[in-house]
Amino acid sequence: MAAATITAWGQAGTMAAQNRLTPESCVEMALGNNARTKRAANELDMAREGRKEALTHYFPTVNASGAGFMADKGMISLDIAPGMGMSMMKNGIVGGVTATQPVFAGGQIANANRLAKVNVEKYGLMNRQAENEVRLTAESYYWQVAVLKEKLRTIATVERQLERLDKDVEASVRAGVCTRNDLLQVRLRRNEMASTRLTVANNLALSKRLLAQYIGLTPADSIDVAFNAATDTVAAAPDALYADPAAALSATPEYGLLQAQLAASKLERKMATGKRLPTVAVGGGYMYDNLTDRDKPFWMGFATVSVPLSDWWAGSHDIRKQKKAVANSEIQLNDQSQLLMIRMQGAWDELNEAYRQIGIARSSIEQADENLRLNQDYYRAGTATMSELLDAQAIYRQSCDSYVEARAKYEIKKREYLQATGR
Repeated sequence: MAAATITAWGQAGTMAAQNRLTPESCVEMALGNNARTKRAANELDMAREGRKEALTHYFPTVNASGAGFMADKGMISLDIAPGMGMSMMKNGIVGGVTATQPVFAGGQIANANRLAKVNVEKYGLMNRQAENEVRLTAESYYWQVAVLKEKLRTIATVERQLERLDKDVEASVRAGVCTRNDLLQVRLRRNEMASTRLTVANNLALSKRLLAQYIGLTPADSIDVAFNAATDTVAAAPDALYADPAAALSATPEYGLLQAQLAASKLERKMATGKRLPTVAVGGGYMYDNLTDRDKPFWMGFATVSVPLSDWWAGSHDIRKQKKAVANSEIQLNDQSQLLMIRMQGAWDELNEAYRQIGIARSSIEQADENLRLNQDYYRAGTATMSELLDAQAIYRQSCDSYVEARAKYEIKKREYLQATGR
């Protein structure tokens, strides 16, 4: 970057702010305060609770029951002899506590627990995706503020140049050296820059509010970004960031989700089969009644075997449906894996392009700065028109804007590539 340009940017002044942010601090604050990550964390906790719930199905189920009744006469009558009889169960209570332990349930309990574990893994990967999304969005907001802030600096520099030019041309008009048309052109350009400054300042204020809200501050908080094009160092080449797509595939949350989906499909198929198998359970309990007007407590044990007979017809179709779901998950895993590797290569190409664009933009600033200097000299010498001088000034401003846009794009593309390769 030309020394003149650096000086121009450096003299544009600084913006007072209570919170001077870096990309790293924005990401850290967003991860701790953003609604997206909080929802993802809650969903992961819900999945963990679901796994704990599934674990309880390994243990016996305990039930307590009781009942009481009262009738106007006994429900059981006995004739002992002519004229003599007795009745029972006119009133009474019954109750007890039983425990039932499943012995065999067609693998449904074990597979349900495995499925709950897969569900936790799935939501853990989704939590990673949510964090990646927040990181990328926070950085995007940061660089949006940085770009608009630097554009405002450049506009301030150009306005100062136009102000000096206005004074010089006005003096030349009074001296009869140049026409009033040149002065009108300068003042029209000054009005144009004033209008542009209002628009950029408005957009900057809005972008700051969006960034503040996203990282957990209030839109009323005064914030600023640490980036300054005048002191910006040359971005490091991205060569050290390269990762082989095939080797990086397993580290991506997207690939992990595809594997989790396949694992869940296989478990659901096993559970569909398990529903059609016999279930065996044993149990025991303590019972009490006084139906015969005497307290009668007793212990009991039992075993149950349940064999689904008529359900096999519908169940056979369900099992075949689950097999097709497994086949679809395998197809999707293979197809999406290839697309993920293509995405990695595409992100790498875009990152390298963004890096080269920074070099081009720096070179353009140097050339535009020199072009502006020459046109200023030519105008003073009378060999260039005011239109040519103002065009050179516009090119200079555009080249400055292009640089900060290229710099911001490179940082965003770097984040996208790192996330695409599971980092």
